[in-house]
Amino acid sequence: MPINPAPAYVPLSKLPNFDPRTVPVIGIDTHLPAVSAEALAPAALRERFLAPPAWEPEVWAEPNFGQRKPAKASVLVPVVMRERPTVLLTERTTHLSTHSGQVAFPGGKRDDTDTDDAHTALREAHEEIGLAAELVEVIGQMPTYTTGSQFIITPVVALVDPGHRLALNAFEVADAFEVPLDFLMNPAHHRRHVIEWAGARREWFSMPYMDGTQERFVWGATAAMLRNFYRFLSA
Repeated sequence: MPINPAPAYVPLSKLPNFDPRTVPVIGIDTHLPAVSAEALAPAALRERFLAPPAWEPEVWAEPNFGQRKPAKASVLVPVVMRERPTVLLTERTTHLSTHSGQVAFPGGKRDDTDTDDAHTALREAHEEIGLAAELVEVIGQMPTYTTGSQFIITPVVALVDPGHRLALNAFEVADAFEVPLDFLMNPAHHRRHVIEWAGARREWFSMPYMDGTQERFVWGATAAMLRNFYRFLSA
């Protein structure tokens, strides 16, 4: 009897006429508690990484959709220390080969000259958005998340001086913006999506945020890492 081959996975963004905003929402986690404002203060975030709880990430990886050799990468999860803390995010330009047009953390592939994961994240943040390392305080790291394009990403969490100034690399970054941390750490804003295509089932989170009149559609790998951050802070 012939054996059916495994489904051929492709990037969701490469599916014909794919728009993640139109994919059905199968659930919103309103039953889960939001992280308290006190737990999101800079001192509390530092303490959480100094004495982390027992916990497990909820999402580890995406289905592998290519033949790319696995590569290490890092992203910076920049928490801007405003009175109401925010997370600094970017919108990638549409011509990039991976995750084009998507909301993302600043970050990228590890270079041979990088000394560690934090070095990669800080270097990439400076190259992409001009964020000066001296205005960034790294406080910890999250477990790795592997994308379908086989980037093994280490999220590096850091506190950012609200007096920072950005200079965007126009080749890689179309825009940069901030989303309140308490919005992202409230599961009432975490939507679950499912799509069936070519015999394969794909699931992911989104966290749409209205920035004035503009919707910032946080989804995919970025939303998954934020979901893990929620699990870490709420454990």
